[in-house]
Amino acid sequence: MNMDCIFCKIVSGEIPAKILKETSNSVSFLDAFPLAKGHLLVIPKNHHQKIQDMSIEENTDLFSLVHSMISKVDSITGSTLIAVHNGADAGQEVPHVHVHLVPRSKDDSAGAIHSMFNSALKLSDSEINDLYTKLKV
Repeated sequence: MNMDCIFCKIVSGEIPAKILKETSNSVSFLDAFPLAKGHLLVIPKNHHQKIQDMSIEENTDLFSLVHSMISKVDSITGSTLIAVHNGADAGQEVPHVHVHLVPRSKDDSAGAIHSMFNSALKLSDSEINDLYTKLKV
């Protein structure tokens, strides 16, 4: 636990939250600053800034809880955005892993992921091959 972290304070009960479902390693609750009706967060109980910092067990538990909450969120509008900002440069505002589940509708003005960026990246064949080599498992 990091008691300077708002999410750790929710896990410990120091800050109240509308808890929806809890497992041994994770908890889901309504977002305090929702982007849409039904916007919720799923977080690991242990403090980790990035997904790769979590154990496999914690990761499995977190995404199992995400999976179990999807149908509930989907029942609101029929479609759900699942978003993870993995680190500060990716837009993470609270440095504790959290998965957003946001009900989406065609007229919510949010757009697709490509609308978050000013333009599409144009890569040469050489650059694509270099990336392929770096990322291939």
